[in-house]
Amino acid sequence: MSSDKVDKILAQWLTVRPDLDCSAMGVVGRLRKTSGVWKSKLDPVFQEHGLSNIEFDILATMRRSGTSPVTPTELYQTLMLSSGAVSTRIEKLVKSGFVQRIASEHDRRSCKVTLTKEGIELVDTALNAHVANMDNILEVLSHQEQEQLANLLRKILLAEQ
Repeated sequence: MSSDKVDKILAQWLTVRPDLDCSAMGVVGRLRKTSGVWKSKLDPVFQEHGLSNIEFDILATMRRSGTSPVTPTELYQTLMLSSGAVSTRIEKLVKSGFVQRIASEHDRRSCKVTLTKEGIELVDTALNAHVANMDNILEVLSHQEQEQLANLLRKILLAEQ
């Protein structure tokens, strides 16, 4: 198997600190590096559709919610973003015609948001490109390796809850 930059870093630590097991650094370092590489490959697909990654996430969250309108609060809790960040992006998406607000019948300060026909078309088109892009990114791994990686990452994330 070929060596990567993280292998070099681990070898350097082994030389100066042979008493310290730095193997965890190999896992975390590679995950951080992979995250950056993937972000640089994912963002251009969103940009091709005139979206930021956050705007795509908002539209995709609304799309997978079906036809039911959602509240901005539900969006920011699902997306793990601040309410301000979601509100700003929703405003932009409303002005672009991809999302519409629906006033609450019970509370004048509250509203729900839903995708417009144009918003559905945009997110579906962007989603197709996004899935194809992710498939390209992961083609270095077999289907079985992808499943194994997904399960390992799920285990890590569940331990953090």
